[in-house]
Amino acid sequence: MTESIVNPKRPFRGKPRGRDLPPVALAALRMLLGDERADPGLRQRDRLIEHLHALQDAHGHLSLAELRALAAYMALPMATVYETATFYAHFDVVHDDQSPPPEVTVRVCDSLSCQLAGAEALRERLAAGFAPETVRVVRAPCMGRCDTAPVAEVGHHHVLFATAEGVEAVVDTGHFHPEAILWQRLADYRGAGGYRLLAACRDGEVSVEALIDELERSGLRGLGGAGFPTYRKWQAVRAEPGPRYAVINADEGEPGTFKDRHYLEREPHRFLEGALISAWAVEACALYIYLRDEYPGLHRVLCEAIDELVAAGLVAPDFVILRRGAGAYICGEESALIESLEGKPGKPRHRPPFVAQKGLFDRPTLVNNVETVYWIPLIHEKGADWFADQGRHGRRGLRSFSLSGRVKRPGVHLAPAGITLNELLQEYGGGMQEGHRLAGYLPGGASGGILPASKADIPLDFDTLQEAGCFIGSAAVIVLSDQDDLRAVATNLLAFFADESCGQCTPCRVGTEKMLTLLERDAWDVEQLERLSRVMMDASICGLGQAAPNPVLSLLRDFRDELAAQNLIVKG
Repeated sequence: MTESIVNPKRPFRGKPRGRDLPPVALAALRMLLGDERADPGLRQRDRLIEHLHALQDAHGHLSLAELRALAAYMALPMATVYETATFYAHFDVVHDDQSPPPEVTVRVCDSLSCQLAGAEALRERLAAGFAPETVRVVRAPCMGRCDTAPVAEVGHHHVLFATAEGVEAVVDTGHFHPEAILWQRLADYRGAGGYRLLAACRDGEVSVEALIDELERSGLRGLGGAGFPTYRKWQAVRAEPGPRYAVINADEGEPGTFKDRHYLEREPHRFLEGALISAWAVEACALYIYLRDEYPGLHRVLCEAIDELVAAGLVAPDFVILRRGAGAYICGEESALIESLEGKPGKPRHRPPFVAQKGLFDRPTLVNNVETVYWIPLIHEKGADWFADQGRHGRRGLRSFSLSGRVKRPGVHLAPAGITLNELLQEYGGGMQEGHRLAGYLPGGASGGILPASKADIPLDFDTLQEAGCFIGSAAVIVLSDQDDLRAVATNLLAFFADESCGQCTPCRVGTEKMLTLLERDAWDVEQLERLSRVMMDASICGLGQAAPNPVLSLLRDFRDELAAQNLIVKG
C-alpha cells in the first residue's frame, strides 16, 4: 500500500481556500434572513442586495465576517459579495482593522437645491457640534425632498427644513416626527372607480391593441427622462418571445426631482393599477418595483398597498416584488437598474441588445417610470384627447414639474406641457423669493443644462430645448437668482457626477474627476473644458458621462459675460 505524499509547501491541499467560517456566524445569519436549506429561494443571486440591507439595518454596518457568512449562505464567491456591497453608498463595509462607524449617522443633502438653501453651512456646524466618535456627519446626494431644503437625515429619518438646532434635538432625544403620508387606501380607491380598467383588461373588455392605440393618441411618453413614446415601448417588448418581465423605475435620483415621490405618497393604488396594466399588456410573469432607498416611508406605504391587493385577490402573492435601491444614481439608467435587481453592482450594459430584448434575467423586459404608468387609468377614464389637449405653445399633454430653488412655492406642480419658465414661475411657483431676481434655471435637473433668464420663454417639453443645448429630462426645474455663484453651481453639479460615476468606462470615470479639477482652478481653460466635454459625450457608455458636461457647456455658451466679469475665463 502506497503512502500518500503530503507536499510540505501545500499542507492543506483539497481544503477550500480562504478563512474558516465560524459556525456561529452562519447560524446568526439564518436567524436574521431565514434558513436557506429549507427555502432555496433565499440563495438566489437577485436577493443579495436585500440581504445586505437586512444586515446593514440590523447592525448599522457590514463586517467582513458577515460578508463571508453571506457568501457561504448564498454559495457565492466572497469577491462577488464584496464587490456588490462596496459599490453602493448606503452600505458601510468595515474591514477587520477598522472600527465600526458611530451608532448615529447624520447625512446632510448637498444637492444644488439644498446648497442654495444653506446646506454647506449646516453640515459644517453639525460637524463641529458633534463628537466624531459618537455622531458621524457626512455629505449625501439628493434625497428627493428639494421642496423642503435644506434636508438632513438622522439614521433613516428625514429632517425637513433642517436647522442645526433641529438636527441636534433629534440626535439628543431620539424623537422623530414620523413622515405624515396620508395615502388613499384600497377601499377608497376602488370606491372611486379604481381598478375598473385593470378588471376590464383582464376580462377582455379592453384589448391590448385598443389600449395601445389610446396611449398613442394621448401622446404619453416616458416621464423618467428619455421621453420615449410609451405605446412603442410596449410594442417592442410584446414583439419578443416570452417569458417577459415588467419593471417600474422608482429610483428618481436626478438632483431636483421628486415628482414620483409626490404621486406615490398620495395615490399609490393609481400607480399600482397602471403598473399592473402595463405588466398585463406585455404578459409579464412578474412585476418588479425598484424603489430608491432614500424613500423609507414610501417603502412602508407600498408594502401595505401591495398586501391590500393580495388580500383582496387582485394580484397573486409574489407577483409584485418590491426591491430597495442602495444609493446609486446610476441605477436610474434602465440597464444599470436591471443589473441591480439581479443583485449586482449597478453598471450600465452595452447596447444592443436593449432591455426590451434582453433585460431582467436575460428576458424581454418592459421598464416604465412611476409617473408614466400613473397616468394610464386617468387617460382611459377621461380619454386620450383630454390628456393630449392640455398642452401650450403647440405641445401636448401634462407635465409634473419638480420646482425648487429661489421660488416662493417650491413643490410638484402639474402644468401644461410646453409651459415656459416665466409662466411656471408666475402661475404656479408664486414668483421669485423676495430680494432675488431670476438669473437662470436648470430645466431638467443636473444633467439637463442651464439656461439664462433671457431664455425663460422657451416651451418646457421634450424636443423644445435641444436648440438651446438643453433638455427637460424628468422636468426637475431648479431656479437660480442673481445672488447665486455660478462657479459654486458648476462645481456642485460636477462633484455629483464624479461621485456617482459607476467607474465602468474611462471617459466618465476620469473625465468627471478631471472636469471637476478644472472647475476648481482660479480660472477656467475654455479650450480644455470643451475638448474634455467632447471626449466624454462621444465615448461614455451611458447618459451619465454623456450628459455630465452639459452644465459647464451651458455656462460657457450662455453666461460668458458673467464668467468673464468674475475673471473665470482664461481662453476662448
